[in-house]
Amino acid sequence: MTLPSDTDDGLLRMLLRLSDLLPPAHARFRPLLADALLFFLDRLSPRRQRDIFTAQLALPANTSRSRRLLALFRLCPTLHKLGQVVAHDRRLSGDLRQRLQELETLVPTDSLLAIRPLLEREMGGVAGLRIARKALAEASVAVVVPFVWQQAANAPPLQGVFKVLRPGVRDRLEEELAIWPALGTFLEERCAAHGLPVFDYANTLESVAHLLANEVHLDGEQAHLRQAAEFHAGSPDIVIPRVFPFSTPTVTAMERVHGCKVTTQDLPATEMRQRAERMIRALLAQPFWSSGESGAIFHADPHAGNLLATPDGRLAILDWALTTTLAKRQCESIVQLVLGALTLNDRRVCAAIGALGQSLDDAQVEAAVGQAIGQVRGGGFPGFEWMTSLLDSLAATSAVRFPEEVSLFRKALLTLSGVAADVSPDMTIDGVLIREGASQFIRSLWWRPWIWADWRPRGDAHLSNADLFGLGAELPASTLRFWGGGRG
Repeated sequence: MTLPSDTDDGLLRMLLRLSDLLPPAHARFRPLLADALLFFLDRLSPRRQRDIFTAQLALPANTSRSRRLLALFRLCPTLHKLGQVVAHDRRLSGDLRQRLQELETLVPTDSLLAIRPLLEREMGGVAGLRIARKALAEASVAVVVPFVWQQAANAPPLQGVFKVLRPGVRDRLEEELAIWPALGTFLEERCAAHGLPVFDYANTLESVAHLLANEVHLDGEQAHLRQAAEFHAGSPDIVIPRVFPFSTPTVTAMERVHGCKVTTQDLPATEMRQRAERMIRALLAQPFWSSGESGAIFHADPHAGNLLATPDGRLAILDWALTTTLAKRQCESIVQLVLGALTLNDRRVCAAIGALGQSLDDAQVEAAVGQAIGQVRGGGFPGFEWMTSLLDSLAATSAVRFPEEVSLFRKALLTLSGVAADVSPDMTIDGVLIREGASQFIRSLWWRPWIWADWRPRGDAHLSNADLFGLGAELPASTLRFWGGGRG
């Protein structure tokens, strides 16, 4: 990076010290994070570098590192999004999590004057439309502007919001996303220099970058909103904002939903637990167990800023720009993985992992699976959190290369798990998943033809009759494996 002054040199050193915010348990990765930050900043345009340094200079000299990190992330949409993803990760310090959670919903800084010409051009022909004079909120790529729409003289006015891209964000995002693939390769090289395990950074960052590119395609989000509204139509406690007919490819006009972030502790503990359960059911359990041949569609960005608790106790799910889809066979493989763990069958778990991704080191996979099965033998429950930990360890050590949709599903689970814990520490993802899956399975019993062992009805816990028969047959062998510690 070319630094024009000693002041900029000092600011750069200060920014690189932001890596010290990593918790002590991950202290050995601090030099790697500093290298990554320098690599990223060095490849931004001189104008972008100047904007970042100017923002840092404007902060008081005694500004905390977490506050400086927030100022940096705010000017970089990809870092902004990453900050939102880890904002509820309980491995980070409480102060850092609190700062990062400010990224979920920001007071707008982009002037409405820069946005209004676009709104007037796109919405000039809509009768009965009154646009507010102030923006409501700001996210990583968009600004939210309120409006009131009266369809007819005798019709009640409807409250809505426009979602409009922040000025210049498309260019900033494009510039940053071009850096990410090279950053992944650089990180893998620097791992060796620092004596760290080599993670699959390149594939992971490339997958997330591909998904983030969809953030600026507002017409795609409009399609996702309509799809989500159809899926949740039978759930009266879930709100998906209605898309208004005058939306355009560059402006989304939708229903305004009032409420607070789901993490706001505004109710007794029992009701907060119900809120967390509603969130897990809507964002994970229902899509997973209800997937038909077209697969299961998941909200891929379930941070707390996208989840509102309405005054009447419902859950509103916002910002559907980022989604990921698991094929039915992938959902079935996840169930097979859990069944293998329940029966302490290493080979069954390895086979399920092989169906979910491409094994690059079979010996390492077998070792990781053996260690995970040991946790179950020691009393751990092989639920989704156990499974996610296993898949993360395999991906982190590059033993398995998972496809983009599985990687994004894991990322969404990490975010959702952290948010759910902040809503109610008494609520577990596994409990909600088991109840929803059992309900789906019980409903299928009334019409399941038991004469076909391989018969598998659509969306009924992803279990065939052979799976059920096999569970009973495996019990004696599972008991021997438990006491003997042998492989399946």
